[in-house]
This record gives sequence, C-alpha cells and structure tokens, in this order.
Amino acid sequence: MSRHHLAAAAAAAVLFLLSPPPCAADPDDERCLSHLHQSLSDPSGGLRNWTKAAFSAPCEGFYSHLQGVTCNNGRVYKLALPGLSLGGTIPPELSNCTNLQSLDLSANTLSGAIPPELSALLNLAVLNLSSNALSGAIPRELASCAYLNVIDLHGNQLSGPIPDELGLLVRLSTFDVSYNRLSGPIPVLLANRTGGGTAAVGTARFNASSFAGNKDLYGYPLPPLRTRGLSVLAIVGIGLGSGLLSLVLSFSAVCLWLRATDRTATTPGEEGKISQLMPEY
Repeated sequence: MSRHHLAAAAAAAVLFLLSPPPCAADPDDERCLSHLHQSLSDPSGGLRNWTKAAFSAPCEGFYSHLQGVTCNNGRVYKLALPGLSLGGTIPPELSNCTNLQSLDLSANTLSGAIPPELSALLNLAVLNLSSNALSGAIPRELASCAYLNVIDLHGNQLSGPIPDELGLLVRLSTFDVSYNRLSGPIPVLLANRTGGGTAAVGTARFNASSFAGNKDLYGYPLPPLRTRGLSVLAIVGIGLGSGLLSLVLSFSAVCLWLRATDRTATTPGEEGKISQLMPEY
C-alpha cells in the first residue's frame, strides 16, 4: 500500500474515532408518534411513510423522514399535519414528545376532547387545533405551558367556559376560540390586558373576532349578558290569560250586581209599600 493510501486510511480512522456515536432514538418520541398514528385515520394517505420502522428512529439529528415531523438535535421539535383529512382523536400519549414546541393539527376532521395531558408539553409555544370537530371543554391545565404564544382553537365544537387560568399566559400573542359552543363570561385577563408590541396602553388584549360565533359567550369585548325577553308564545299566553281574567271578573261583577238588585226588589217592607199604593179593582 502506498504512503498516500496509508495516510488517507489513518485520517479516516481518526475521524471515525473522533466522531460522536449516532444518537439513539428517544423512547418517549417513539411512544408519542406510534400512539398518534394509531389514533388517527388517514383516508388520503398523507402519512404513508409513518411506519413502525420509522418510529424506532424518527430523527437523525435535525432531519426526519416522517411527513410533518421536524427534529432538533435528535428530538421531535415540531409536528405539522394540517389539511390532510385526518380523522380520529388526539391521544394523551402525545405528551411524550416532551421537546415539542409546535403542534399543528388544523383543518382535519379530528373529534373527541383536547387531552389535559398536553399540559406536560412544557416547551410548547404553538398549539393550533383549529377547524376540526373537537368537543368538550378547553383544558385549564394548558396554563401550565408557560411558553405558549399561540392558541388557535377556532372552528370546533368546544363547549363550557373559557378557563380563567389561560389569562395567566403572559407570552400569549394569538388567541382564537371563535365559532365554537362556548358559554359564560370572557376572562378579564384575556380581554383587558394590554397586548405586546406597539399596542396602545389600555387597548384590549384580544378583540371581538377572537370570541365571535359563541352565542352564549358574553362580556367585553363582546356585548354584556342580555336578559332573555319573553317568547311569542309567552306573550300570547299572557294576553289570553289577562283577557280571560278580565272576562271572569266582569261576569262576576254582573252576577253580584244582579243578586244585589234582586234582594232589594224582594225586601218585605218594600213589598208592603208597593201593595198599598196599588189600587184595587
């Protein structure tokens, strides 16, 4: 072997010895992705490369072969699967992706509840579950995700109140729960806190468009709670009842007057006076 080849082989051996060993797949990420895949239906085949073999090593440094998965230093950093016609539910095991900073499952047909276990994603900054068919309450546990900048839940079937605790998320710059079935008052800390950036002091933190389309939601920046007026049937019933009562009272008054008049006409003393005045024939 020539001296040149020996030098090249030696250099390759040194590089091999100095290079770090390949990162082993994180078992939490594998569990997270496999459970998510099991919970989803994929009629359009957008997740065709989500295979069991791929779950065992979802990340290669900053790269992933999986559709919608972005990695950072060997960990799942971002999940973006919008508009893939995905059905099914969001599994609680999604919380195993503990390095996740962005979760976007918007514009699909997901149903069921938002798992409170997502609160374990302490690094989460973006949560976009909009335009699905999610139901149930908004988990108050999401307030544990202190780095949340974006919460977009619009266009679902969520019900119940907006948790007051979400107003404690000081980094929150985008909040949209419009067009759901939410009820109750809008938390003061979400409506009246000054926004960041160039927002003027005293302006609303989030405007009415963030809360629109929830007919039982009230309070600034939406109109205040309105007392419900009487229905048409109630008004008609009150009118008929009043008319019937007036008729009964009038009839009773006439009956009492006639009875009083009859008693006056048949008084014995009066009968005698009348008979004395009448001539005999």
